[in-house]
Amino acid sequence: MVDTVATDLLPVRMLNEYAYCPRLFHLMHVDGRWDDNLYTEEGRAAHRRTDAEVDPLPAPVTGGDDPPAIARSVSLGSETLGLSGKLDLVETVGDTATPVETKRGHVPDNPLQSYEPERVQLMAQALLLREQGFTCTQGLLYFAAARRRVSVMFDETLEARTRFLLAEAHAAARRKESPPPLDDSPKCNGCSLAGICLPDETLALCSDNPPPDVRRLFPARDDALPLYVQEQGARVGKSGESLQVSKGSNTLGSFPLKDVSQLVLCGSIGLSAQCLHLLCERGIPVVHLSMGHWFYGVTVGQGLRNAYDRAAQFAVAADSGRCLAFAKAVVKAKARNQRTMLRRNAGGTVHDALVAMARETKRIDTADCAESLLGVEGSLAAAYFGHWSALLRGDDLGSTFSFVSRNRRPPRDPVNAMLSFSYALLAKECTVALLAEGLDPWWGLYHRPRHGRPALALDLMEEFRPLVADSAVITAINTGMVAPRDFVTTGAGCAMKPAARKALIQAYEGRLDQLLTHPAFGYRCSWRAVIRLQARLLTKWLRGDIPLYQGIVTR
Repeated sequence: MVDTVATDLLPVRMLNEYAYCPRLFHLMHVDGRWDDNLYTEEGRAAHRRTDAEVDPLPAPVTGGDDPPAIARSVSLGSETLGLSGKLDLVETVGDTATPVETKRGHVPDNPLQSYEPERVQLMAQALLLREQGFTCTQGLLYFAAARRRVSVMFDETLEARTRFLLAEAHAAARRKESPPPLDDSPKCNGCSLAGICLPDETLALCSDNPPPDVRRLFPARDDALPLYVQEQGARVGKSGESLQVSKGSNTLGSFPLKDVSQLVLCGSIGLSAQCLHLLCERGIPVVHLSMGHWFYGVTVGQGLRNAYDRAAQFAVAADSGRCLAFAKAVVKAKARNQRTMLRRNAGGTVHDALVAMARETKRIDTADCAESLLGVEGSLAAAYFGHWSALLRGDDLGSTFSFVSRNRRPPRDPVNAMLSFSYALLAKECTVALLAEGLDPWWGLYHRPRHGRPALALDLMEEFRPLVADSAVITAINTGMVAPRDFVTTGAGCAMKPAARKALIQAYEGRLDQLLTHPAFGYRCSWRAVIRLQARLLTKWLRGDIPLYQGIVTR
């Protein structure tokens, strides 16, 4: 089999990233990861003119009196160098060419007024121009914020360094393993991939003596939020850079695309092809839920095209020992969180249940197979839900919101109907998080794969069931967000009316947006960010980046 990676041309920009940080290079070039932040958007704005104009590069001319020429967006490649690039701007005079690279910021305050990755990038462009027959002795860095040019001389030292880094980058492109993260490096501040790389978290989980301060290098909350559409018969289309929800000739709402992280369709909702294409192009998933609270699936674009993460997932799924270790971690985290929910919110009436749950939790470590672990999990669930009614407050709840036991398919009472719906919402959240990491949500490690069941998403959501889903249901009931009139109960089961679904979605999204202090890393972030963080840590454990997967447990 031909090693296609070895024969690929390395983009000049990726050589810049390798010189800056080998781990960043691996994430971008090998794993295909990308994320925007303020600095990348500013850089894109600084390149807007050069990207918009394409001018041909003239042939080198020896002698003659031709005036200087300027070429923009020049694409060059070299099989000999194993290098390709799109040069922002090239100034030519006869057979002499000067590459000009645009940078967004100010001139660095150092003797050379530039950083090594920038000089290496220019030198690589010079090597490409020399292969076209040009003489190339210097390049220019144009700093957009300062509107200044800085000259970079192409001496033997810089050329040797560039060729050395180019050879190293080609070798690194063939490796599946990610390089270790930088240790407490200022380069991580402002890196758009810091929230994906998780340098401090990775080092903390790999160290016997983790650092006291772990930097949170990603936003505590997302500006974009899920858009839920549950008006039956409605249709979602696009209008410019906005999603438009309409029913018949009436417009129900318009939502800027930049504010939408997911489009969640509840029941019989139409979606135009143009809108679907736009959402796929922007990487915004479309989540499909039934009126009966079933999670049907997710429509996504090509997204992350990284086979290594899934290969690692399937390899671990075939390793019973690692699967059992993972299963113990998630079941133990779930058990401890269930016990914490009772201890904090049920008062002194559940002492015996807390003792029993503590005893059962200790049995998790001695479980020798998934079947015995399922037995322990069942005992824990019986103790937890056997006293769940103590979590519901208020004298006016009456019999409508009484809770005797957990039942489903279909749920037979309002509380169980809300629990089923909240678990469907949590399953879609975990599915979206796993898809964003390039994993297969349908191939589980603890839950057995079955057609139509997102088994790995069910694995990931176990530790969040009490903390997010159960908490949202308790909030909706105890604060009066739902009322008896919001449900329909028949002999076939209990169904939520639109008002109940709307109230529970509000409580659920409010819980995901709530900030907490991360129990392992000590910084503040939202529950939604924690779910995404756990999906990324799961990926790192699958790939061998960290030694253990640790479930999230509140104190």
